[in-house]
Order: sequence, then structure tokens, then C-alpha cells
Amino acid sequence: MRDELTGKEKAAILLISLGPETSSDVFKHLDDEEVEKLTLEIANQNKIDPGLKKKIQQEFIQLQQANDYINSGGINYAKKILEKSFGPDKTKRIINRLTATLQVRPFDSIRKSDPGQLLNFIQGEHPQTIALILAYVNAEQASQVLSMLPTDVQSKVAKRIAVMDRISPEIIKEVEAVMEKKLSAVASNEYASAGGIQAIVDVLNQVDRGTEKNILDKLEEDDPELVEEIKKRMFVFEDVVLLTDRAVQLVLRQVETHDLALALKTASEEVENIIKGNMSQRAAEMLEEDIEFMGPVRIREVEDAQQRIVNIIRELEESGEIVIARGGEGEVIV
Repeated sequence: MRDELTGKEKAAILLISLGPETSSDVFKHLDDEEVEKLTLEIANQNKIDPGLKKKIQQEFIQLQQANDYINSGGINYAKKILEKSFGPDKTKRIINRLTATLQVRPFDSIRKSDPGQLLNFIQGEHPQTIALILAYVNAEQASQVLSMLPTDVQSKVAKRIAVMDRISPEIIKEVEAVMEKKLSAVASNEYASAGGIQAIVDVLNQVDRGTEKNILDKLEEDDPELVEEIKKRMFVFEDVVLLTDRAVQLVLRQVETHDLALALKTASEEVENIIKGNMSQRAAEMLEEDIEFMGPVRIREVEDAQQRIVNIIRELEESGEIVIARGGEGEVIV
């Protein structure tokens, strides 16, 4: 294969060899700029050597196989399988080409463990180590592990996830060495993003209510501002669609009409329909009139009104008047 071929040229030749029907299906998954560049490259291709075409097809197949192996078992698994077919040198080139563009996150193999195995794997580790690992696994997996940890450890781990910002690859390497795992791929000395407020929100949104309350209560003793920020993100205005009719009606009884009109200025049609569907016809008509005659408003005013309604929902939940479903309990909002 000619070394001077760029990735864009290879992609164009591959699409030509796949035919117009398959190529058009591929284009559906690309953005406009990518389609434009590839279309121009395809147009610039003249006669293509059959041998070159075959080599590019083989390269694509090899990369796809490697990608499948990585997804199913991680980098090390992919290397073992590929080496049996292509030998160590060619396997190294395939993996290098793939990981140059593929962002393989640290703790890749750990993410393929079930929560019980992961719990056994990290049991007894320092809360900071547990937090680092849970920040890299998916939220559902992390929530289940967090629920199974001792209650005195849960809040410590949750706080460390929340305040975590950027972790150097050297620290990740040390943790993975202790865990007897290797990095999936850290191609540069750049810092890897992990954790943060949204990370712990994603986890807490899927744990059971008891676990969530325990974590937030203990965190509030130490850092009430952090807890307030977490709570703000745990239930947003658009989540009104998750409420039952009875819960919506309870909320509407406490919401100011002006706040409701403001909040609906940027709301989705689904949210608007749920709100109006739980009002009398006359009240819904008056709400529509209020929105229509309100005129332009600042987006900050809309967001503040939405937050006030969210606060009411949170207060109703805390008082036990409504129950918001939490992961692992199969609860519904009543």
C-alpha cells in the first residue's frame, strides 16, 4: 500500500469499492463537513489499482476485527487474538493505527465486570481509589457498586467523585498497577477527565433511595454547598415527564401561575402537554393566554422559574408526599 495515502484517500477508495448503495448508508452517519470532504475525494479518484483496493479493504476488515475484540475483551484480549492470525509485528501496527483514533478509556477491562465482581475487586481499597475506578465505569455499574459499599464508605467515595477534576495518567497507571491491570490506552501526557458533579449525579440518580439519602445527609454535614449543587442537577424541569398525573397535580397546587407560564416558555411539547393535561380546560386556556401575552423574557428568568418549580418537587419528595423512583427499587412516583 502506498505510504503517501491519507486516511481520507483510503476512506474514499473503500467507499468506491463498497458501491453506491452501501456508501450512501455510510454517509447517513457522517456530518455535512465529512460528507463534503469524502465526496470531493471520491470525485478526485480516477482509476484505482485492484491490488490497492484489496489492501485497503483488508486493512479495514483488520481494524474492524480489532475494534470488535477490544469492545468484547479489551486491548490485551485483542492483541492475543490478533497475534494468532497476524503475528506480533502486524498486530502491533493494527492496534497502533486503531488506538491513534480510538479513545480507549482507562480501566477498560474493569467496565466489563459485573457489579458483584467489581465490588470484590475494590473491597478494602481506599475511598479515593474506589472513587477513581467508579468515575471511569458507567453510571449504572457505579451506582450498584456504591449501593453495596458500607454506609460509612459511600459518602466518602461519593464526595471524592464529586470533587474529582482531572487525573494525571501517572496516577491512573499506579492505581491500575495496584489493581493488577494495565492501562487500555494513554497515548499522551495530557490529563484525562474524570469525575465531577455530573458524574456523581448520574450515579445517585440510579441508586436506591436509602443509599442516596445516606450519602447526601452525610455529605451535607461536611459540604452543604456541594450537596445543594448535586441536588439541583438530580431532578431538572424536563424530568416532569417522569411524574404521574397525581404527582403533577400536587406540584401544580403550589406553583405560582406566573412561574408556570415562564417555565413553559422553553419547555418541550411533551412537558407542556403533561402540565396542561393535569389542569382544567379553563386553567389551561388561561395559561396559554399568559404565555402568549408575556412577550420576550430573559432566559435567566425562565431558568429561575423552572428551578423554583423543581425546588417544590424536591420539597414534596422530602416530605413524603411524592416518591421519585430510584434505581434498584422499582418504585414509582405516586
